[in-house]
Amino acid sequence: MEKLTTLYISKESHKFSAAHYTIFSATERERLHGHNYALTLKVIAPIGPNGFSADYNVYKNRVAQLAESLDEYMLLPAHSPYQQIEEQADRYLVTFNGQELQFPRSDTLVLPIRNVTVEELSWYLLDKLLELSAGEDLRELELSVASGPGQRAAAIWRA
Repeated sequence: MEKLTTLYISKESHKFSAAHYTIFSATERERLHGHNYALTLKVIAPIGPNGFSADYNVYKNRVAQLAESLDEYMLLPAHSPYQQIEEQADRYLVTFNGQELQFPRSDTLVLPIRNVTVEELSWYLLDKLLELSAGEDLRELELSVASGPGQRAAAIWRA
């Protein structure tokens, strides 16, 4: 019988602050605002011959790296059907419902997602984590993104 263990990883360094707005429809979006997001990881893996299932330090560092990659940026969704993003020399020009918004390129990340929500961010970050974890003996990864107390979403990958 294969013995599986679940590791739960949530550290202070697994947080990031970012600005965004959620798009609700072709004519409605939130105002620009920010959150202090927190990431939590659940890893299910078999226990190896050394009594470990996965190296906590490896996964703590990977999650911290993911958080750092989004910290202190304006986040924009590249795949929203309701807005257009034009790359200019030093800025992004975003058109939504006839309104133009401008963001400095150096402070902005355009992510391959449809909307900047905890649901989309959890899948985006889980995909990044899976790239970093390729070839490892894992059964399940669950990455959750919280935008505040009581508000979070999780993406789940199973082998």
